[in-house]
Amino acid sequence: MLYNMFLVNQYVENESSKLKLKQTDNNSLAFKAIMNSTENQFQSYSNVIENYSFFREIIKLDNFQTLLNGLKRLIFVEISLERGKDDPQRIFESLNSTGLELSQSDLIRNFILMDLEPKEQNRIFEHIWNPIEENARDLSKQKSLVSDYIRDYLTLKSKKIPNKGKVYLEFKKLYVNKSDTDFSQELENIKTLSLHYKKLINPKTVLDPKLRRELEYISRLEINVSYPFLLQVFEDAENGLIDNETLLKVLKLIQAYTWRRFVVGLPTNALNKIFMALYSEIDQEDYYDSLALALIRKRGSSKFPTNQDLKTALKDRDLYNIKSKNRSYMFELLENHNNREYVDTSNEKITIEHIFPQNPNEDWSASLSLEDFTMFKDNFLNTIGNLTLSGNNGALSNKSFEAKKEMNTNDGEQGYKFSRLWLNDYLKGIERWSINEFTERFNIIYDRFLNIWQYPEVEIPEVDQSPEESIFNSGSPTHKKLEYFILEDTKVEETAISQMYIYVIEILFEKNAQLLLKDQNSFKINKVKTDFRTPHELINGYFIETNMDSNSKFSVLKRLLSLFEMEDELIIKFSLDSEVDSKSRFVVRRNFWEQLLPQVKNTSLFSNVNPTKDHWLSTGAGTTGLSYVMIITRKYAAIEFLISRASKQENKIFYNQLLQNKKNIENSFGGSLSWEELPDNKASRVRAVIEDVNLYNNEDWSQMSKFLVENLPEFERAFIPFVEKIKF
Repeated sequence: MLYNMFLVNQYVENESSKLKLKQTDNNSLAFKAIMNSTENQFQSYSNVIENYSFFREIIKLDNFQTLLNGLKRLIFVEISLERGKDDPQRIFESLNSTGLELSQSDLIRNFILMDLEPKEQNRIFEHIWNPIEENARDLSKQKSLVSDYIRDYLTLKSKKIPNKGKVYLEFKKLYVNKSDTDFSQELENIKTLSLHYKKLINPKTVLDPKLRRELEYISRLEINVSYPFLLQVFEDAENGLIDNETLLKVLKLIQAYTWRRFVVGLPTNALNKIFMALYSEIDQEDYYDSLALALIRKRGSSKFPTNQDLKTALKDRDLYNIKSKNRSYMFELLENHNNREYVDTSNEKITIEHIFPQNPNEDWSASLSLEDFTMFKDNFLNTIGNLTLSGNNGALSNKSFEAKKEMNTNDGEQGYKFSRLWLNDYLKGIERWSINEFTERFNIIYDRFLNIWQYPEVEIPEVDQSPEESIFNSGSPTHKKLEYFILEDTKVEETAISQMYIYVIEILFEKNAQLLLKDQNSFKINKVKTDFRTPHELINGYFIETNMDSNSKFSVLKRLLSLFEMEDELIIKFSLDSEVDSKSRFVVRRNFWEQLLPQVKNTSLFSNVNPTKDHWLSTGAGTTGLSYVMIITRKYAAIEFLISRASKQENKIFYNQLLQNKKNIENSFGGSLSWEELPDNKASRVRAVIEDVNLYNNEDWSQMSKFLVENLPEFERAFIPFVEKIKF
């Protein structure tokens, strides 16, 4: 009775749909094993099986009736809904508001799967959601991080960091229309990037040893705020936009930036906003240098500490009384830089040794001047110049420097002179340890610091620029456009003042909605849409007015920033005509797209695409993972058919299907095409290319525009028959 009533639906024909309780991830397989009486053969750990085993042990014949009586007191509620009329998600949310709340990932999963036909629901669950669950799992802690992953994904996409408790609401707000093909593409993207998230949270799964080591360092330093940025960087590497060498350089640059900031003592809470929008500052034609340039241009609490900043801080910085993971990271890299043989500094036999001891014996006061002794004791005791590694810390203890250097008790070679560690090389060749030797050794270590955590060597272009200035000092915005603005150290490239106005108010609303709502006389915000001429919806149904001139918008923003005590937090930079030249590639690209898009005809492609600063524009081909791309560079222009689904295997299969029809496709297009399988990368592509044209030479614009406008409709028509037939 229990089995047929509560555990399975005995009337369902499809065996896989019989279980009434549908769990996720590994627990689903465990539950099926119990139902099939094969739990003893189940190899993985599962709480479901542990709980089942527990109750099986304690339920006996003498207490079974008590248990049965308890089960009879349970009330089962069944809610029947009419498809297409009732809103199951809304009912689910209201039920979830009582009792134990579900996680953000549970809410998102239900939002995605709700309303789908059973067959489509199973497909999405098995092929999209399950892989996401598996990839976003911390294997060492056996903990699901799906909610964290979706939060990082939304941060990357929207350049805003959702509140941890509002990830589901942000997801729901972004993807209102689930029937749209864009939503299917988005689910594929979420699945695709989850593969990279697995590398970030489980570095040991990465096969390449160099990549694995750099990711382990980032994980140990807990630079989790970089994950939204790194998700897209790894996707670029997967698609062949950057090679492994560039990827490694990016990972080392992130470490250099964050570690230098740690040593100098800059606040870590600024990092999340920095990485939130950092990818938008990458120029894919000049990937690493543009990233490095973006970081070294940052100022204030976001700055990339210079070599001099580092030297000043490093000499006095206590690097002994810091988190053990940070200390371990520092000594591992210092010791192993350019070493042929790797030294495992995490070995429990290797410990940190103070050269001038924490509790010096009387030999030290006799061998040092009072000034040196006091300097060591008060200023330099826990600094990097006075710290080293030793396998005999207990033996060396508080002895004099000479004793520490020469110790060879019972031929144990405990002293510095016998050490094979780089950190002790300098100590082998000196006879005493005073401030002079300390300073010399500090300089040696400082030079090694510079080689490990390098300051980027990139050329900073000299361009006549309008100044960055506070909105309170910026003057009238009438007839002006922005180049960008910076809110709380987050740089946003936006030309429209109206968009900046909305962005800032949305941030203020998230910070303190009550404060924003309290003074309706100076700033109108309510839930009555008809009260506004041109309403813009924030969240939770609140609207603001956007139909006002730029001066009025500036006045409102100044009042609100003062109300929030954020007068110094909004920096703006106006765009000047004199800046629009070949040195400002972002502006040149946007200008090219602005003049090109109105010329596109005889196709609906790119009709809903806006100009950007990027060297490419992309639009969907009507099937998830397939897109048309226009590309402009200093060497060529191209139209591209891009095959970039989550599965590399699917991409290569479809590419080869197209390749078999190469003659028909090229005949339909009216010319030869460039076919690029890219076997080592996830994506494949087919291109029509015009060579020897330069985006930054205005004389080439007409030739490039003519090529793109005339060939785009024919290019699309050549691929349409195959896109319509494809079934993944």
